[in-house]
Amino acid sequence: MKILVTGGAGFIGSAVVRHIINNTSYSVINLDKLTYAGNLKSLESIADSGRYTFEQVDICDALELKRVFEQYKPNIVMHLAAESHVDRSIDGPGEFIKTNIVGTYTLLEQARHHWSQLEADEKALFKFHHISTDEVYGDLPHPDEQQADEPLPLFTEETAYNPSSPYSASKASSDHLVRAWARTYNLPTVITNCSNNYGPYHFPEKLIPLVILNALAGKSLPIYGKGNQIRDWLYVEDHAEALVKVATEGVAGQTYNIGGHNEKQNIEVVQQICLILDEIKPKPTKYSEQIIFVEDRPGHDMRYAIDASKIKNELDWQPKETFESGLKKTVLWYLENEQWCNNVLSGEYKLERLGVGVKD
Repeated sequence: MKILVTGGAGFIGSAVVRHIINNTSYSVINLDKLTYAGNLKSLESIADSGRYTFEQVDICDALELKRVFEQYKPNIVMHLAAESHVDRSIDGPGEFIKTNIVGTYTLLEQARHHWSQLEADEKALFKFHHISTDEVYGDLPHPDEQQADEPLPLFTEETAYNPSSPYSASKASSDHLVRAWARTYNLPTVITNCSNNYGPYHFPEKLIPLVILNALAGKSLPIYGKGNQIRDWLYVEDHAEALVKVATEGVAGQTYNIGGHNEKQNIEVVQQICLILDEIKPKPTKYSEQIIFVEDRPGHDMRYAIDASKIKNELDWQPKETFESGLKKTVLWYLENEQWCNNVLSGEYKLERLGVGVKD
């Protein structure tokens, strides 16, 4: 089995590649453009495997994609390459349109051309797995808006799309393209929509690694608005296991939501990080004293929460980590991997806030 992973040097993609090499007998072709968030150092532990190959390719480059398909003849495509940070999409939506929409179209066309030329038995094995986000569904009611005895709704695979940010709109567009290629061309596709990931090797523009590194540096810990925005948190290595299961066992034409069963307010997440640091790397003052509240993100969704019963019932997957166990592992990883952090912060990003407003 040969699996082509796009975006395999990114946060989730590298976890998928490591999982495949460490836990299966499959071969991996990692295709990544190596933008600011792509980091081959996240793959050093498996880079010498004879089942691993790296190709530096932009998914918008049709000729290079054609060469890769012809050279490696993958059985499965796992498409993770994407611009993924909401704040960056507010400041510069153009890259999100190009990579997430045009790039997905370009990859779909090359995958379709490759699939159409396969023999019948290979065609039956082939699958295009598109990895997406719960943010395409938009906003869910917040507990503050509900009666105490009213059940809170969850995102299901049938929830209507209602994206709020340039990022989530571009991912929703890519999901629609994948479904259209399945319906029109019969390309065997499967889509997964996941909740917020966290864990090792996470580029520190996102909430959890940003808070950990700012806390350790003695900087302020900015919380958007009141910090009462709710997210469902999924440990990245649990997600990687789920993705490989869907890619290899999922039914073509289906969508599977992947969640961590961990709804937390942002302020709770930050406070929990501070408590862990107080315990394992104490200082004269509490880390929570560094928390400040800042102007909220434009168009900020208040709550995401996933119903992951379908993947549990149909593919027998559920997360192994609790939020508490996964978060402690994550904090310890950043404490033990200072060199990795220094390397990713040697570029243009310096732990500053992005997405305050649209740039001219």
